[in-house]
Amino acid sequence: MRSLLFVPADSARKLEKGLSSGADALIVDLEDSVALTSKAAARAAAAEFLAAAREGAQRPRLIVRVNGLTTGMIDTDLDAVMPAGPDAIMLPKTVGGTDISHLAAKIAVREAEYGLKDGSTAIIAIATENARGVFALGTLAGASHRLSGVAWGGEDLAADLGAESNHGADGFYTDPYRLARGLALLAAAAAEVDAIDSVYTDFRDLDGLASECRDARRDGFVAKMAIHPAQVPVINEAFTPSADAVAHAREIVEAFSANPSAGVVGIRGRMIDRPHLRQAERLLARAASLAAAAPQP
Repeated sequence: MRSLLFVPADSARKLEKGLSSGADALIVDLEDSVALTSKAAARAAAAEFLAAAREGAQRPRLIVRVNGLTTGMIDTDLDAVMPAGPDAIMLPKTVGGTDISHLAAKIAVREAEYGLKDGSTAIIAIATENARGVFALGTLAGASHRLSGVAWGGEDLAADLGAESNHGADGFYTDPYRLARGLALLAAAAAEVDAIDSVYTDFRDLDGLASECRDARRDGFVAKMAIHPAQVPVINEAFTPSADAVAHAREIVEAFSANPSAGVVGIRGRMIDRPHLRQAERLLARAASLAAAAPQP
């Protein structure tokens, strides 16, 4: 996945538009974008949408963001959407591996109850939305085989900290949020799952989005969440390995394959060592995965 587009579950129009947005995944949202009085209707709409969308020959991954574990609503959310077989559940306000294990147990029970394949429902954690979650990032690794991604978010964290803003006068995140972002990236690497960058809230500023995407890709993020369909093409382009990058990665892999006992090889006047080989292998695997998921003519 490169792009994950948030869509409120209580908007049939936006859900349908999301299917044609080009996003790799739709996040059918039962949490922040749905008013408390609309939760029941949103659950029913989400279940209906999921059941219909799953039948599409070419469709995005279908992820449901449920309400958090402490809200008293998550069991009702899961009961509504799990029969439709979502690809993943996104857990907001995650506080460490214990929360992931707790959710995994709830999912396992419902997979069995609704006749779904065991382990078919992944978990994506939004893991920096409060200070407790930031301090618990190191416990995500090994919490569950279902964990497939770690995302970070700065908006709820700003509210938790009582901040006036999470951006400085220069338009960039201030130190507490840069710290949370970096730790989330490290947590994803430690758990060997996808690192997913936060939303870019100014959906009209596509140049700013592109810049933030480039920075995220440089640092090791492989995907970014979106709040508007217009952001999807920008995100997809940024997180798709370029033809030059793929060619260079293949050159590195072939060089080490030809010299299996070498610790270092020379390519185009540069010394390339084993960490570069690992980077190249990961890039090629990602490019292959994206190519396999692309619609076929």
